[in-house]
Amino acid sequence: MTGDTPALDLAIESRGLTKRFGTQAAVNSIDLAVPRGSVFGFLGPNGSGKTTSIRMLLALTQATSGTITVLGHSMPARLHEVLPQVGALVEGPAFYPFLSGAANLRRLDTADRHAPSGTRRARVQRALERVGLSHAADKKVHAYSLGMKQRLGIANALLLPRQLLVLDEPTNGLDPQGTREVRSLVRSLAAEGTTVFVSSHLLAEVEQMCTHAAVMSAGRLVAQGTLAALRQVGETRVRVRTPDAPGAIRVLSNLGLEPTIRVLDDADPVVVAPLLGTHWQPEAIVTALVADGVRIRGFAIEEPSLEERFVALTGEGFDVVQ
Repeated sequence: MTGDTPALDLAIESRGLTKRFGTQAAVNSIDLAVPRGSVFGFLGPNGSGKTTSIRMLLALTQATSGTITVLGHSMPARLHEVLPQVGALVEGPAFYPFLSGAANLRRLDTADRHAPSGTRRARVQRALERVGLSHAADKKVHAYSLGMKQRLGIANALLLPRQLLVLDEPTNGLDPQGTREVRSLVRSLAAEGTTVFVSSHLLAEVEQMCTHAAVMSAGRLVAQGTLAALRQVGETRVRVRTPDAPGAIRVLSNLGLEPTIRVLDDADPVVVAPLLGTHWQPEAIVTALVADGVRIRGFAIEEPSLEERFVALTGEGFDVVQ
């Protein structure tokens, strides 16, 4: 599956992008297509080439071969025109530990020749508010948790209006509340028209946050497209939790389905059956189970998951947030 968005509508596009270290290809001829206004998940197991790809896109390292276009401009040739429109958090934030969070942001903003000094304090305050760090603005960074440092890095990327935001593992080290805040922030930025490019190996986060995704495996791009298109490859299943598993299997088999049992520790068995190629609606299945006296303690329709699709593509597991 490849991106088919017209080039004029792409925030990021690469053709044959390759990075070699000696004879080893860390990134092998990838063709990325990131639509403007999307929240784009860049997925893959650790070591699959995601961060190296991002470093090439932002001209932090030189590509061995291939072409890169960011916001309609060739990179790295138009670097000075592109980077002021891009906010980035790559490979974790680095700050002066004995300065406060606000002082760090002011220092970093001062180093940006495109940043107006007259609005600096107001912009720093606004950026800290957006990532939920107003209460810790005057606290020394050495006393910040990893999650707080991660959010401070995102605040730095938001000091000026950006057309493109690139976040490498943005929820690393965050507790569940911090993860929800980052997710909400990403959605709000996309609603304002910012394209957000998120590198991650956490499938559940990508499913909740992104509109599009690409999958890396061993340096190669093995799939990309909308999340809906990526999910279509799997199968929809009915899932019944019941103490009467034999009865449920008999009923589902009589309906022409092919049920199997999943036995969970300290819980009722779960009977699962694919719905592909059948005409049965969930209501009719429940009615048939109840009519046969099967006790139902849980019933769900399982849609195809990104986890199944990506494991099939990469042959490797992902860390999945439950």
